[in-house]
Amino acid sequence: MKTRSRRTAFLLALVFAAAALMISFASAETLRRGSRGELVKQVQTKLKSWGYYSGAIDGIYGSGTENAVKAFQRKNGLTADGIVGKKTAAALGINIDGGSSQAASNSGNLYLLARLVHGEARGEPYRGKVAVAAVVLNRVKSASFPNTVAGVIYQSGAFDAVSDGQINLTPDSESINAARDAMNGWDPTNGCLYYYNPRTATSRWMLSRPVLLRIGDHALC
Repeated sequence: MKTRSRRTAFLLALVFAAAALMISFASAETLRRGSRGELVKQVQTKLKSWGYYSGAIDGIYGSGTENAVKAFQRKNGLTADGIVGKKTAAALGINIDGGSSQAASNSGNLYLLARLVHGEARGEPYRGKVAVAAVVLNRVKSASFPNTVAGVIYQSGAFDAVSDGQINLTPDSESINAARDAMNGWDPTNGCLYYYNPRTATSRWMLSRPVLLRIGDHALC
């Protein structure tokens, strides 16, 4: 009887250990109501800087954070479930799988930037794709814009591909390579902060900007 009891206790311990491990993996891949910690603070900080969240940056995923996440998801064509999974995290420009290492951050920025390039510059020459990515990175460096790739890309009204949902398309290899080249320092625009298509642009302010060069269908200024 004692042997059987010990065996039962051992099996129960294994079950509880496996359950704890599964919970650990699940929590590492999603943030939701009840989550706490530094990653939640990152989500709150980004959402607050973009006007979705007005609460405290306290690292506690409560109803206010959940509602802000839902609003962000609706705006960006994502499932509005209030849960930060891989797609929402990528849209926010954060990594939820491996902490906050620079390598993980760079990887997330690359893919997000490639998605924007794919949405904004499909059909443009390769140099034009790099130029779109370079404009984003130039804005990150400028004091007049948000200081993260995700912040620049998701700034309200900044890019048509975000407004019409094309940023959610899967980028092709050329868009990924163009984003990588821009991140590695290639800037065909020589520091430009804006671009537009003269055939479709309607903003008087944008059309009034001095054009420094043209690449494909885009005027850069």
